[in-house]
Amino acid sequence: MRGRVLPLVALGLSLVAAKSDPFAGRVAGPPAKCVDTTTAMSGPSIYDNDTIVINGGGQRMWRAKVRGQCPGLQPFNTLIVERWGSQICRNDRFRVLQQGMSIPSQWCLFDGFVPYDRVKK
Repeated sequence: MRGRVLPLVALGLSLVAAKSDPFAGRVAGPPAKCVDTTTAMSGPSIYDNDTIVINGGGQRMWRAKVRGQCPGLQPFNTLIVERWGSQICRNDRFRVLQQGMSIPSQWCLFDGFVPYDRVKK
């Protein structure tokens, strides 16, 4: 079975422009191996050189951890995620396409996901 390669634009304009922590006012939960992307409102989006954010919609956001270094992991670059089905999981591969370039980076790997939920008042 062949996987689908999906280009996912890492816009994250509001995250970068505000220079605020996207996880402020949220509490981290136990790490997960996979994230169901069918319910995701946006993302994955590159926040900075070691943070990828997936907006799960409503109360939950996910911080995707990256295994090792990943060249070109910077806001406004494009993520090209290789996945099978509706989930992104640990050890799934992705590449980064830098603005103005036509050749993506080497393969990088997701290394798990941490959910962040809004603090209930």
